[in-house]
Amino acid sequence: MMLPQYEIYALRYATVDRQRHENFITPPDPHDGPMPMDYYVWLLRDGKRHFLVDTGFNEAAARERRRQFLRCPIEALSVFGLAPPDINDVIITHLHYDHAGNIRRLPHARIHLQESEMHYACGCNMRFDLLRHAYAVEDVVDVLRGVHDKRVNFCHGNEEIAPGLQVLHIGGHTQGLQSVRVHTARGWVVLASDASHYYDNMQNDAPFPIVFNVADMLTGYETLMRFAESPEHVIPGHDPAVLARYPKVNGQDIVALHLPPTR
Repeated sequence: MMLPQYEIYALRYATVDRQRHENFITPPDPHDGPMPMDYYVWLLRDGKRHFLVDTGFNEAAARERRRQFLRCPIEALSVFGLAPPDINDVIITHLHYDHAGNIRRLPHARIHLQESEMHYACGCNMRFDLLRHAYAVEDVVDVLRGVHDKRVNFCHGNEEIAPGLQVLHIGGHTQGLQSVRVHTARGWVVLASDASHYYDNMQNDAPFPIVFNVADMLTGYETLMRFAESPEHVIPGHDPAVLARYPKVNGQDIVALHLPPTR
């Protein structure tokens, strides 16, 4: 059976200034300096269906968390001629505020989520400020409403969502974090999401500080590489370098990840 070849687009919708030492739990870099963080959602399409990987946050969340909000990630889909009803499937990599907001703007989409992430976001670990901080309770409740509306597909480990489209349970950053493996014209691309925020996290075995299980995060770097066509087929979740490496679309803060990197 011939697998579909998906197009993948990374859409940047927000950014924030950070320093290098904020992005690693390893000893501080003596050459500390600026290392900003970008925020993305990812659109997948094969000519028949449109999948959205993560849903970002809204302007109110950006103000609350002091992020620079560039545009609504859901409205940004209009660049491709898409409106919310055109998105039938949403893959939520995990339930942190910057990945699972805006669910109310997609009231008919089927949500694909690891069951362990739902348990984690609603369980006893949320009594700890350090683990709860990156969650927004209303976002979690919106997904919970989706459960009661029977529109959440719970994944249990590595699963196929559609031909040529798989989720990989990674854990580490959160208990139920999943990455997304996508078949494209250039081979299998893996959208790491927060399994690796930056290229430097996975390339240097240097985990990001928000972490549920360090060992799972380190093992996750190996998993990303094993399921991708090559190391350059792994796309980190927050690195501004992604915008610089891949071809831009319509001069926007959107790049095509199904095409080879330009640098």
